[in-house]
Amino acid sequence: MFNPTRDQVRDFFFSAWGKFRANQALTDLERIAVGHITDHPEYHPVLDQPERYREREWPPELGETNPFLHLSMHVSISEQLSIDQPPGVRARYAALAARLGDEHAAQHAVMDCLGEMIWRAQRDGLPPDGAAYLYCLDLK
Repeated sequence: MFNPTRDQVRDFFFSAWGKFRANQALTDLERIAVGHITDHPEYHPVLDQPERYREREWPPELGETNPFLHLSMHVSISEQLSIDQPPGVRARYAALAARLGDEHAAQHAVMDCLGEMIWRAQRDGLPPDGAAYLYCLDLK
């Protein structure tokens, strides 16, 4: 499993956004990332200033959303959907997007379930529970 450092993740998003803004060629993964970045204009000022934001923390206890974590979760969901992993996630996402009438809102609903699954796995010291993840999506 790919396990980049915090700095590698941030540099990936800074680089992808910079290349996009400079009309340079993007890799497939960078295109996915830029698609999500464009859906979040509130993060553009952050990504436009790597020297200012590379080391910044966004503590959740202060009610702040870490833009790099948020965008990484979007990319993860896109990757899951592309390979239907866990099996059934693609169909559940499609149903959710149809019901909500908005794919971005559906991604955010899925993100809630993904975050819950990751948090439980970390808390319990167990592997992520794909069945619980899918069940959470069924409840959305």
